[in-house]
Amino acid sequence: MALVPAAHGPVFAEVDMGVDSSAPTVVRATVVQASTVFYDTPATLDKAERLLAEAAGYGAQLVVFPEAFVGGYPRGSNFGVTIGNRTAKGKEEFRKYHASAIDVPGPEVDRLAAMAGKCKVYLVMGVIERDGYTLYCTILFFDSQGCYLGKHRKVMPTALERIIWGFGDGSTIPVFETPIGKLGAAICWENRMPLLRTAMYAKGVEIYCAPTADSREIWQASMTHIALEGGCFVLSANQFCRRKDYPPPPEYVFSGTEEDLTPDSVVCAGGSVIISPSGTVLAGPNYDGEALISADLDLGEIARAKFDFDVVGHYSRPEVLSLIVRDHPTQPVTFTSKVEKTDGPHK
Repeated sequence: MALVPAAHGPVFAEVDMGVDSSAPTVVRATVVQASTVFYDTPATLDKAERLLAEAAGYGAQLVVFPEAFVGGYPRGSNFGVTIGNRTAKGKEEFRKYHASAIDVPGPEVDRLAAMAGKCKVYLVMGVIERDGYTLYCTILFFDSQGCYLGKHRKVMPTALERIIWGFGDGSTIPVFETPIGKLGAAICWENRMPLLRTAMYAKGVEIYCAPTADSREIWQASMTHIALEGGCFVLSANQFCRRKDYPPPPEYVFSGTEEDLTPDSVVCAGGSVIISPSGTVLAGPNYDGEALISADLDLGEIARAKFDFDVVGHYSRPEVLSLIVRDHPTQPVTFTSKVEKTDGPHK
């Protein structure tokens, strides 16, 4: 399918493979497949606003953006790290990456909330969150009235991601009950963590968002499995990036592959997809370029799927297998003076 932006029209063509909108209790959902403007957060927010408005123009009620869309996914970079050593250039790369991240709450969050309210859509946005000098790969949730609902921090960064991102705890695994369904999200390979998925199923997730950076075809198998396992809709959004979407060398280097790349080389091929609770692919996967990928979600499909298999209901065996989720915030430092002010004076 060809996706060529019109010269004087929408930024991207919409790829529409949804079901009949006359079906009962239908939610129009769009996943955005587009690249960050790397090291330029204001420009990335401008791009997000254009894409959100365009999706809303197509009737979207829910719009999901890729992992790390605001702040950027530093594909190909090793930040100058080898065991026992970190280079001066790598430290400077981290400084620039840190500067591109956003505070939560903060002005960029306020702007994203305003976008959602203006377009009257529910928004699920991948960001790099800055908390002091630690970064987190985070998903932010906004409602159609322009209110910030909350966040999910990635609980387990993958491989070299662990040198730049902190680890989320159990306090940010939310599922939000909304008029369009119960929304939750897991990021990239944490979708392969069975216990995390089970925690989300136990919270009743109905529209399972899976922002990712994995464009391999095998990713589709995981997304289909989650839809069937959870009896939920799965919306996976990935970036589509070419080498020219990142700064040129020597400012930014794709370690080990730079010499083989041209400006037009695809470094992330997308694969964004929408899948029903029965495992039917409603839209995508798309590997052709930047696009808005949309489908109509018939929420009645959830009950029909759960009749077959309810992983935390009639198909569970809690007397044999059970899960405990430690969902309180974890803090490295606790000051007793704050506790005493809360509890009152000790006698």
